[in-house]
This record gives sequence, structure tokens and C-alpha cells, in this order.
Amino acid sequence: MSETYPPITEHLDDVETARDEGRRKMDWALQHMPILQALREEFESEKPLDGQRIAMAMHVEAKTANLVELLALGGAEVAITGCNPLSTHDDVSAALDAHDNITSYAVRGVDEEGYYEALRATLDFDPTITVDDGMDLVYLVHEEYPDLIDTIVGGAEETTTGVHRLRSMDEDGELKYPVFAVNDTPMKRLFDNVHGTGESSLATIAMTTNLSWAGKNVVVGGYGYCGKGVAKKAAGQNANVIVAEVDSRRALEAHMEGYDVMPMAEAAEVGDVFITTTGNRDVITREHFEVMQDGVLLANAGHFDVEINLEDLSDLAVDQYEARDGVDAYEMEDGRRLNVLAEGRLVNLAAPLSLGHPVEVMDQSFGVQAVCVREMVENGDAYDAGVHDVPDDLDREVAEIKLEAEGIEFDSLSDEQREYMGSWAHGT
Repeated sequence: MSETYPPITEHLDDVETARDEGRRKMDWALQHMPILQALREEFESEKPLDGQRIAMAMHVEAKTANLVELLALGGAEVAITGCNPLSTHDDVSAALDAHDNITSYAVRGVDEEGYYEALRATLDFDPTITVDDGMDLVYLVHEEYPDLIDTIVGGAEETTTGVHRLRSMDEDGELKYPVFAVNDTPMKRLFDNVHGTGESSLATIAMTTNLSWAGKNVVVGGYGYCGKGVAKKAAGQNANVIVAEVDSRRALEAHMEGYDVMPMAEAAEVGDVFITTTGNRDVITREHFEVMQDGVLLANAGHFDVEINLEDLSDLAVDQYEARDGVDAYEMEDGRRLNVLAEGRLVNLAAPLSLGHPVEVMDQSFGVQAVCVREMVENGDAYDAGVHDVPDDLDREVAEIKLEAEGIEFDSLSDEQREYMGSWAHGT
């Protein structure tokens, strides 16, 4: 436990009630997480993480909590905090903290100073493994806790934004221990990024605003895996989808999928709802705000709150007020109102009614996280400092657990087929 920053229990008036409610949420989620259930049996019996200390910065809600508890049941001591000031569920954080092997510093709504102090508290724990969502934890290790690098076996990074940062750090020769790019493995990208981000973002926006998707012009900023998911789900609810992209091939792909493609400067004039999914900054800025229609909705589904430039928006606004829970209205001089959801933070986790990705989707992603941690503990010496792809056999292991749980059988190659695919000598 950190000597300088208190755990969640010091921030709550009624700890027992919070713990009970958090446990109830965790138990419900676990019922629908067959991958983590299967791994719990293995981890509890074999204790593959015995003696490890794991520092985590994640979205602390019920699904994440089941991953955290799995790691603790596997023998690790875990210190966790939030990776976003608005995505923590305090009751779930309290339920985690009740576990003998877990200390949770995650508190919803902390200011910037409190956010970073909580991150430091997990590193005061002298971790041997880091599990991160956004790379803030890895960054702090290198900037403020370099003495930890020699004893950290490795880490895992969950999200697109974090992997972008890690790869930049690696290219500069500054990443000093191995980290798995969990975001880039198929079991994460094909399901979590596409279906998870798409479904949870649209559901949260609809619940927060009580507005329909049908007939609206929905502008999707970025057509990576997350953008594809948002576009697909919005089109499925009878919205007209417009894609704004900076990559020529992705722009062409969006066009071939049947979406309108145009620069954000043009889309800004016709859009009703804007959802950013790029992981980059300044996707929507002053020039766009100046031409937007009255009543537009502005939401961000990227990790950090830099995609919608709120400084530009504040400069243009003559008034700002809370129009609805989770919706801040910025009134322009000409009377137009531009509505920002969840303070421009990750909408599917930071809005008041948000619950994050569907449980079944996160079961897959967290299954990958768990086997990556196990791999680092068991075979960490095999990985040099830098960013590493998740070994394909681990990704497939998680897929096979899921298929077995669903009662789905699939084919396998015959010896002849395997030989044929592995040979270059076969011709016409």
C-alpha cells in the first residue's frame, strides 16, 4: 500500500455497501465470461503468477475487475488504479480492494493531480509486471521510476492509443522492457475494437441523449478498426454514415463499403453526430465548430480527451452549461448550440450511464491479457525490450476456449492439407 496516496476505501462513506454492490456487478459479469471462468480454474490450481507484483492502470469496472481478480487468484499481488478519471466505478473498486491480494486506488472523478498520484501509488508497489490501458503507467515508469526497469519482467498494453505511444517510444529506443501489444492481436481488434467500440459507443450516446439514430448524418472520424465498428453499427440503425479519414487506403475502403467519404471540413457542415475514433489530437477544431449546425452531438471514442479541441470550442462559446447529465452545451454567438458528451472523454466509459463494452467482448480481450501476463512470467527472458506481437498460439488459445464454451466445433487441417500448405513444390 502506498504511504502517500490512500486506496478507494478512504474515499467512501459507506464501504460495506459499496463492496456488496461492486461484488454483485462482478458476479453478473462473470456469469457471461466463459473464457475468464476457464482461466480461473487453471490459475487457481496452478498459481502461474505466484510471487509476482502487478501494477495496473485500467478502466475499473465490473468486467475489468474479473481480470484483476483472476490475476490475484493466480498468485499475484495486484495494485490497480484507473486509466481515465471518469471511467471508474467506485463500488467495483471497493469490491476489488476487499481482496487480500488486491489494493485499488481507483476513484471516479479525480482531478489531474489525483489521477497521477494514484498511478504513482501502484508503482510504489515495486511491480514486476505492468498492465496498462493508454501507456500512462509505462511512461511514468520510464520518466519517474527508472530503477524499476531492471526488476520489471514485462507488460501488456490494451488499447490502440497506448500501442501507438509504445511503438513511437520503441522506435526512439526509449522503451526499456518488453510489452505485448494486446490491442493489435486478432482476438482484440476483430471483436473488441469493432463490435465493442461500435455497440457501446452508440448505446451510450443514445442513452445519454435519448435521441434516435435513424436518418441522422453520423460523421465518423477515422476508419480504423474502431471507426469501422462505429460506422457499421450506426448504419445498422439506419443512420447515414460519413467517414473522414487521412489514410488513402482506409478512405477507399470506407467508400467501397458504401459510406460517404469527405474531409472533416465538409462533413462539419452536414453532420448531426460526430464520433472520433482516431487516437490522435485535433480531429475536430475551430474551423469545424464554426460551420456546424445547431444541436450537433460531439462524442469521442478514442482513449484520450484530445480528439475534440475543447479549448477552441470554449474560445468560440459565449455560454456553457449542462444541458443534460453527461451533456455540456456550448452556445455560440449566433445562438447555435454544440453539445459535447462526457467532457470529450471516452464516451462509452466516461458518460454517466456508460457501462463500457459488452461483457462477452471484454471476456475475449481480458482473456488475451491474462495469457499474456502468464507468458511474460513464464517466458519473459525470451523477449527483448520493445513492443512485441502477442504470440499467435496464445491468441488462438483464447479463441478455442470461447468456441468450446459456446459448443461450437470447427474443422482442422488433414496431414495432407498441412503438408500442401507448407510446401512450395506443388504446382498445377
